[in-house]
Amino acid sequence: MTDEDWLNLGKSDAWAGKPKSLPENDFLAASMYDLGYSQGVIERSPIHHRR
Repeated sequence: MTDEDWLNLGKSDAWAGKPKSLPENDFLAASMYDLGYSQGVIERSPIHHRR
């Protein structure tokens, strides 16, 4: 997976309310996932519409 894939996976997990699932053997992938997860917690999911 690319760095962008890990970032997007982190965001989608945060939006879905899933616990973090960091890759254990790849420091860079774990960092990108964590960054995406943090951004996902802050941002709203594009799937949810405002009423």
